[in-house]
Amino acid sequence: MQINPDEITSILKSRIEGLGAGQAELTEVGTVLSVADGIARLHGLENCMSFEMLELPHGVTALALNLESDNVGAVLFGEWERISEGDTVKRTGRLLEIPVGDALLGRIVDPLGRPLDGKGDVNTTETRPAEFKAPGVVQRQPVTEPMQIGLKAIDAMIPIGRGQRELIIGDRQTGKTAIAIDAIINNRDTGVVSVYVAIGQRMSTVVALAQTLDEHNALDNTIIVAASADEAAPIKFMAPYAGCAMAEYFLYNGKHALCVYDDLTKHAYAYRQMSLLLRRPPGREAYPGDVFYLHSRLLERAVKLNDDLGGGSLTALPVIETQAGDVSAYIPTNVISITDGQIFLEPKLFYSGVRPAINVGISVSRVGGNAQIGPMKKVAGRIKLELSQYRDLEAFAQFGSDLDADTQRTLARGERLVKALNQGERQPLAVQDQVAQMYAATNGFVDRILADRVPEFMQELIERMHSQHEDIRAKIAGGDWSEETQKALNGAVEQFAADFGYDLDEEGQPLEENAPIAPVAEAAVA
Repeated sequence: MQINPDEITSILKSRIEGLGAGQAELTEVGTVLSVADGIARLHGLENCMSFEMLELPHGVTALALNLESDNVGAVLFGEWERISEGDTVKRTGRLLEIPVGDALLGRIVDPLGRPLDGKGDVNTTETRPAEFKAPGVVQRQPVTEPMQIGLKAIDAMIPIGRGQRELIIGDRQTGKTAIAIDAIINNRDTGVVSVYVAIGQRMSTVVALAQTLDEHNALDNTIIVAASADEAAPIKFMAPYAGCAMAEYFLYNGKHALCVYDDLTKHAYAYRQMSLLLRRPPGREAYPGDVFYLHSRLLERAVKLNDDLGGGSLTALPVIETQAGDVSAYIPTNVISITDGQIFLEPKLFYSGVRPAINVGISVSRVGGNAQIGPMKKVAGRIKLELSQYRDLEAFAQFGSDLDADTQRTLARGERLVKALNQGERQPLAVQDQVAQMYAATNGFVDRILADRVPEFMQELIERMHSQHEDIRAKIAGGDWSEETQKALNGAVEQFAADFGYDLDEEGQPLEENAPIAPVAEAAVA
């Protein structure tokens, strides 16, 4: 049988003309070359984009990560075990997007925005890209607005501002998450929306955390993104980007957001696992070469926008877990160099009863006093100095009898200062109360009280300030540190100290019972 080319051409033309406009749909379809360990190699998707979502059979979706000359490497979400070699795969043309909006507040969701708390569907139609370019220098403004954590040791010595990235770093079980939760609780009534990203944690831990926030009326203002320990590596990899996208919804609407990534060490582990399965070349400690970029592109999205763009802010509190206090390991040094400071928690201090167990020597905030109200800046300057002197002399404390009077006084003051800075979990303090306590500690009002009674003194001082000196508290909260305010605070603390009573005389010796109370030395008015 002779085939006439003209006939074939005419048949094709008639068929094409017969297709009505809008009936034809052009899709790029490929096939699965191989699938194993949640990773698929795909052939035929020549125009595929990096981070594009792909559709496979059985409701499985894929995220394209490796774009090679002859195939695409993608990670799979869903029941990937049902995918087999030869299955078809279709491009969607959409990059990875995360559901965002007010409907997520008070919910526990996975990184794809699916609910995990059994409270029904999340009713939101808005989405944001998981990967988003961080604003440039022109779109930002300096960090000057305080982000109060409610912990004396942090707000006084390592202040955090809105739009800052402050790393919380330390060994396991030293109170890293506790600081982040206190920050969320302390900002529940300040208009700050919090996003807590749990990476590689047990689901029971996440549920307990949600209950804690609920008990302190902070859950309704918080989104919890959970990628639990039993999830696949791609879900853990996506979690911080998803949390950041949810926080950016509020940032670009002119609001303030706080994002906690707990923790980025497990995030790096998940990325390493994924990269090795994708056959990317390993580098130091088997991490891929772009592991620095992994965290820098995430943390650079924390910003204080300029007023033309609404003046919103996104503050990031990344958490890093160290092994035996080694801050010079690969991932800790990477994240330290990206962030605007770090809060270093030390096991030795934790076990000796210091809470929070912050090592003041290594901890720093590169924003510094710019993110503090005036009164706190004035009072806090002396604390850091006196605490460093105490830490330097502490090593010699065992030779107490051989030390001169000045050194013994510095040690006694330092011991009381440490007690004054101690603070229990879930007990955040208003900034004006912190200023009153710090003023009493640095101006000699606790020097003649036994160290063990200092917490009691501080607690009762705040009760007195609340009941009798609301006017002074209001002035301090408003940033007033005039001579008049200082004198008023000095008088209030002095009167309280006299009422509280002293345990030691001016030489630091125990007072005899019922001995008359000598007035405290005139406190220096800063």
